[in-house]
Amino acid sequence: MRVLTYMKPRGVARSWTVSGFDLAAVLCCWCAAYLLRFNFAVPPDFMRHGLMSLLWVLPVHAVMFRYFGLYKGMWVFASLPDLMRIVRAIGASIAIVIVVATFLRGNTPVPRSVLAAFPIFLLVAMGGARAMYRAWREHRQFGALAAAGKPALLIGGGDAGLNVMRQLRCSPEWRLVGVLDDNASKHGREMMGLRVLGRVDELAAWAAKLQARHAIIAMPSASAETRKQIFATCLKAGVHPLVVPTLAETMRSGERSAAETGTFREVRMEDLLGRDPVAIDCPYIDSMVGGRVVLVTGAGGSIGSELCRQLALFRPARLIAYDASEFALYKLVEEFSVRFPEVPVLPVTGDIRDAAWLDETFARHAPALVFHAAAYKHVPLMEDENAWQAMTNNVLGTWRVAKAAAAHRVPKFVMVSTDKAVNPTNVMGATKRLAEMVCQVVQSEAPDTQFCSVRFGNVLGSNGSVVPKFREQIAAGGPVTVTHPEITRYFMSIPEAAQLVLQAATMGKGGEIFVLDMGEPVKITNLARDMIRLSGASEDKIRIEFTGLRPGEKLYEELLADNEQTLPTHHEKLRIAQARAADPVIIEEVLAWLRAGRVTGAQEIKRELRRWVPEYAPYLRPNLQVVGAGERAAEGG
Repeated sequence: MRVLTYMKPRGVARSWTVSGFDLAAVLCCWCAAYLLRFNFAVPPDFMRHGLMSLLWVLPVHAVMFRYFGLYKGMWVFASLPDLMRIVRAIGASIAIVIVVATFLRGNTPVPRSVLAAFPIFLLVAMGGARAMYRAWREHRQFGALAAAGKPALLIGGGDAGLNVMRQLRCSPEWRLVGVLDDNASKHGREMMGLRVLGRVDELAAWAAKLQARHAIIAMPSASAETRKQIFATCLKAGVHPLVVPTLAETMRSGERSAAETGTFREVRMEDLLGRDPVAIDCPYIDSMVGGRVVLVTGAGGSIGSELCRQLALFRPARLIAYDASEFALYKLVEEFSVRFPEVPVLPVTGDIRDAAWLDETFARHAPALVFHAAAYKHVPLMEDENAWQAMTNNVLGTWRVAKAAAAHRVPKFVMVSTDKAVNPTNVMGATKRLAEMVCQVVQSEAPDTQFCSVRFGNVLGSNGSVVPKFREQIAAGGPVTVTHPEITRYFMSIPEAAQLVLQAATMGKGGEIFVLDMGEPVKITNLARDMIRLSGASEDKIRIEFTGLRPGEKLYEELLADNEQTLPTHHEKLRIAQARAADPVIIEEVLAWLRAGRVTGAQEIKRELRRWVPEYAPYLRPNLQVVGAGERAAEGG
């Protein structure tokens, strides 16, 4: 039989110890106030009265200290809130002391100067003791780290910068050596012992002087353009930047990079785009998605999976994830079981060209909203050897999904399109233009469903995009391969693209082609150089090689065809393209050709595409010389 013993908690014993110290401080400060008042020669009557007053002064302070919770905190973590509690407790105590002293004046009252000096002495004693204890403990624990850690410059002297200073004060990994801020009034001053050295554009000089190879950017509320300029300054100076995440990033679970350390993260490529966060009409999207069944085709892909994540934030009744890849669906379901356990996700494996299975899926689940993201999108792969698959998947597959939605009277259908559908030079772009036309034709036949398409350019980090490819090449030591020195692309982040697709869905009335504001085009060569610098390497170690344009590639992408105009919407990043109307006869001819039961070669497909999509101009491979890093200057890069 075990005997249960009770041990007094250490916290309670410590509380009484601290309480005893505070009462001792009251005693000492009361006596010190008397000594100061009488110049260290206290008359006997005043001395006797002062000591007798302690019989009620001490209990008053003991009660007030407990009442204001002075012993809930720990001295080792003493901070401004603890000091404010001390101020309130002393203030309440001295108010009671003054009242009681007034009633007990007698022949030898408590001198007014004692009542004025005593609380000041007590505040200094109690607050100072706690501050000194914390400083002693921190020096004892972390004093050896003061000269350790990697030297880093802090960019930003605001509230976020102060938080970084506090956290890194005891860090074994980092050692802040100075602050840079563009506010001239702060220059030359100190913040928590760190000097504000100068402006941000002086980073290179200070980094060289202080031998700092890292910069921590503590400006989470700065505009995207400002942050982009700071990143460029860091890269130009050869300083590796780390970022304090924005509030939106810290609230989004699972969004942080594995490279993050503590409260910082590595700079991502989307940071270098200089794009401000998207503002979306959450109430409209919530009314469209919340409590409804939503179906996403291509749900395992980069765009489809991000659409699912954004949709999950609005709590659909059920999310139908439709994809041909069972592994992609498995990964999506596993992720959602952790991040969005409250959202029912039903994985459906299937090909969008399977009309019977699509009909069964729509009949069983009755979706109220369909996002069609399934497509073959890789330009070179779809250009020659797989042109037939691009035609059947992108055109016939879109038609079958759209017809299933129309047959089951789905209220909204949104197709994810691409900028490569504008004046296409490749099979993929031409098939996506035909897919847009398919949606317009089905719209004319199905007034109960609102069909719309959303065009946007490349998304950073999507499957098959240049960013993962460059990352792998840099990790392998190079070279980084770029097709052409002058090639440019429009880019946006995957979350931004998905959010704007949701926004477009709320605006679609039927038949529109929405165009996203992709910002300024990005030169791929500059993107490669930024990624090399962000990795901590230089172009001397990792070369850039130009390999020549691949089949179907353009030098410059477009978001609107030459003969198209756009109309504004109430959202600044969305416009409506005034594309030429789709001809139902052409679409019927295309579909009959695709359903004829014979596989057609790439040349015949391109010939037919030129007839069906007049703006399609097939790619002709130029004779480009492949150049290496040593020839960049000659190429103008």
